Amino acid sequence: MTGSRRRVTQHDIARMTGVSQATVSLVLNGRDDGNVRIAPETRERVLHAIRTTGYVADPVARRLAARHNRILGVFTYEPVFPTGTGDFYHPFLVGIEECAERLGCDLLLLTSAPVAGGRRRIFHDDNRLRLADGCVLLGRSLDRDELTRLVTEDQPFVSVGRRDDAGGPVPYVGADYPTATAAVVRRALAAGHTALAYLGQGAGPESHADRMRGFRAALDEAGRTPRHLPTTDRSPAELLDALLAAGVTAAVVEEYADGVAIAQLARERGLDIPGDLSILALGDPTRPASTDIDFTGFRIPRREMGWQSVEVLTGLLEADPETVPQRLVPCQPVDGATLAPPKVIP
Repeated sequence: MTGSRRRVTQHDIARMTGVSQATVSLVLNGRDDGNVRIAPETRERVLHAIRTTGYVADPVARRLAARHNRILGVFTYEPVFPTGTGDFYHPFLVGIEECAERLGCDLLLLTSAPVAGGRRRIFHDDNRLRLADGCVLLGRSLDRDELTRLVTEDQPFVSVGRRDDAGGPVPYVGADYPTATAAVVRRALAAGHTALAYLGQGAGPESHADRMRGFRAALDEAGRTPRHLPTTDRSPAELLDALLAAGVTAAVVEEYADGVAIAQLARERGLDIPGDLSILALGDPTRPASTDIDFTGFRIPRREMGWQSVEVLTGLLEADPETVPQRLVPCQPVDGATLAPPKVIP
């Protein structure tokens, strides 16, 4: 690899032109995507980047065809359909399917793993992981022992979601939660809020810890004291009472559904959202949360993460990279209607 020029990828073209990788794929295919029309100037910008970089479509797919079965496994630690969290996982699966189709690969959904302690396990007596060339792992939290075994046994895999080291670096495609959360907090500070509280676990799964890290970083930068209200075993009424008693004017909620419950209860008590209490949501609902409230916060790039996880996995199959691939995808800011200046600055 020394002295050779790195191959330009769709990910590179997307980054250069400021569009999603899905958009680059659609331009290469010469089509739009149902409800999404690609503006002519955007299409030309992508085509210009392709021409100037000498990008060649599908070299990975051609090499995979010669060396592998072109079967990619998808293992989910949590049931993804049909359940209340199905809508949350659906965009990930769409991205995985679209990229696999683009590369001419089939998907194998590994569902035979036994459930132990309420969770599936990859390794068991009838383990079929080897039927696939490699595997995409999907779930809010992954088993540490199994991750370590995958890493130490050099099994080709990629995690959807950032993961801490497990016997070595873990290949992943994650959402950039620290940056997105810090941006949300800075927006609240710019609106005049000085008393903010984080509602959620803030620890445990990497996605929770990363959000808390961004929350603390933005408040430390502003010289403000972070407040944390764990939501475990607390009812919406208890959480709302705690917020009001502490003089909090802006609540940053880890779980979208908690924000819905608190906002609905506040309205029932005659409070104005966001006049009396601003609520900012750190991502999309992971459990059912029916509401007409347009929350300020950010959206998780789930479809893009699914797409890029397949790209990373096929890259691992294609070559032996010098470093373990780890990508963080930017989240999409949402203006929403639940952030307003506080009536009285504490």
